[in-house]
Amino acid sequence: MKVKLSQGELKRQRDALRQFERYLPTLQLKKQQIQLEILHHQSILKGAEDELSRKMKAAMEWSALLAEDPGIGRWLVPEHVVRGKKNVAGVDLPVFERAEFETAMYDLFLEPLWIDRGIEALREIVSLQEEIRILEEGISILNHELRITTQRVNLFEKVKIPEAKEAIRLIKIHLGDQMTNAVGRSKIAKKKIEAAAAMEAGV
Repeated sequence: MKVKLSQGELKRQRDALRQFERYLPTLQLKKQQIQLEILHHQSILKGAEDELSRKMKAAMEWSALLAEDPGIGRWLVPEHVVRGKKNVAGVDLPVFERAEFETAMYDLFLEPLWIDRGIEALREIVSLQEEIRILEEGISILNHELRITTQRVNLFEKVKIPEAKEAIRLIKIHLGDQMTNAVGRSKIAKKKIEAAAAMEAGV
């Protein structure tokens, strides 16, 4: 590390150190908030996956609908997946709101009576799958942001702050030596002046 050993550089390094030490707690807090949000997302994801598993087992009877009438499949594909957005520690995350489906149109006299309930049950599964996909997307975004924030925390903690402290120490030693030398030189000069004055007085 090459540092200019001057008063100006000392001020610059002190200012930089203050800035690093002021900014570091903000980064550490952001890292902590992101870690908590990842745990929160993972908990919601686990709940959604358990619910999906339960619904899929319960819907085994409805899945036969697809085999009986392949045309029903088009009513199980969302027309729109509506998502919102929330901000956590400066990170924008997607939020699942709902999946919107085309209105199922069929002949009530030709289809079995339980078709409405069947389509509804299968749509609930599709909606959960969409929610899980968006939760996984959110976790991926959070993990990426956590890596970046952790790198910045490490940079400040392990590089920038120690470098600034070491630079300040070196500059202060150098300036202290300069001051000591200056005092020594002034004492020598004073003695020479006094000696010269004494010689002149003796003459």
